[in-house]
Amino acid sequence: MAFPTLPDRFGFLHIDLNSFFASVEQQLHPEYRNRPLAVVPTLGDTTCCIAASYEAKALGIKTGTQVGEAKKLCPEIILIAGNHDHYAEYSHNIAKAVERCCPVAHTPSIDEMVCQLIGREQEPPTARKISLAIKQAIKDDVGETLRCSIGMAPNRYLAKIASDMQKPDGLIGLLPSQLPRAIAHLELRDLPGVGAKTEIRLNAKGITTMEQLLALDRNGMHGLWDSVWGDRLFHWLRGTDSGDDGAPVPTDIQKSLGHSHVLGPDFRSAEGAWSVAHKLLHKAAMRLRMEKFYTSSMAVTIRYQLTREQAERMKSKKHFSGIKHTGWGMEAKFADCQDTLTLLEVLRGIWQHAPQGPDFARPFFVGVTLKNLIPESEHQETLFGDVDHRNELSVTMDKLNLKYGHTTLHFAGMLKAREAAPTRIAFTQIPVQYGVDYM
Repeated sequence: MAFPTLPDRFGFLHIDLNSFFASVEQQLHPEYRNRPLAVVPTLGDTTCCIAASYEAKALGIKTGTQVGEAKKLCPEIILIAGNHDHYAEYSHNIAKAVERCCPVAHTPSIDEMVCQLIGREQEPPTARKISLAIKQAIKDDVGETLRCSIGMAPNRYLAKIASDMQKPDGLIGLLPSQLPRAIAHLELRDLPGVGAKTEIRLNAKGITTMEQLLALDRNGMHGLWDSVWGDRLFHWLRGTDSGDDGAPVPTDIQKSLGHSHVLGPDFRSAEGAWSVAHKLLHKAAMRLRMEKFYTSSMAVTIRYQLTREQAERMKSKKHFSGIKHTGWGMEAKFADCQDTLTLLEVLRGIWQHAPQGPDFARPFFVGVTLKNLIPESEHQETLFGDVDHRNELSVTMDKLNLKYGHTTLHFAGMLKAREAAPTRIAFTQIPVQYGVDYM
């Protein structure tokens, strides 16, 4: 098909913070700079690195590397348990620094920001000047260890691709006149949205290289994905857009919220898992009220660690940490509510159905999700109202927990896990601060 000639202008900047969590730790601790460092969820050899400094990456240590393996590759590696609050605070400060140079239009994750360019900002020399100003603002306002790679492109999808093409501290532009040849050398997995499973599916259809993919016309791309995604991708890779510039399709309202946690060795028992689940619900219920929702459904997931003999005998999966496990889950529906005590009763009822016996004696992962969220404005009160004053109790607890920390006042069941299951590092959203804590 004939393709229209597009002006050589950039519509978007995609800012990708390099080794963000590790860089924050090196900014906070000057003694760790220029040394191999990895951020981990907990200090244990069976867990995995969730971030690595560039000094560690040079030794083959990356996100997903098991801690035990990382120690073999680099016995002197510095391991730090991740601090969610620090990373959230730095992300907010970086956003402020970027805003000095150009408004932030989107925040895809805690370590990514997107700026949309308008008017003369779209001219390549001006876009490059803005990008360099952003880099300098982050260094001046936030810290010298915080580096970023910036991709400049006519649409969001290509800007994301460009930001990954040169790290660390890169600045790459993809102009329409250079497309699609400028990305023909990339791997299929370099495309956002193409993971391992999608790559296998493409390979099975005869597409193994980027050149083969780019040779397809729009109908061919549609048929390859058997959906409108193929049509969108055809346009994005050539510098045009399909109406959403690669942004996820928005939903009318948030559908669910929840928390999950990989249990530390001290909590891998029925009692320990219950106390952690109790704390996860405590946090989720507080968020539910802060975000002004009611819920009518709760899902609980538990994964159980298996011995080699059990894994051979039972249907099992392998966790990214290397742990062989089997899983169980259950969802319960109930009348709309938002108070912690009612939700705790639901959790207790679900928990009673969890499998028992020696094959399920070592829980190592717990997840609690509140689903079917209903905005407060759409909630219909029951005929008799809150006869037990449960909502009032929750509101009182929230006031104290917002002021002094979210574990200040809680029900006794989570006492053992009060300091466990800290707020998780958020990759796909910018955390919100409620009171003195990020959640």
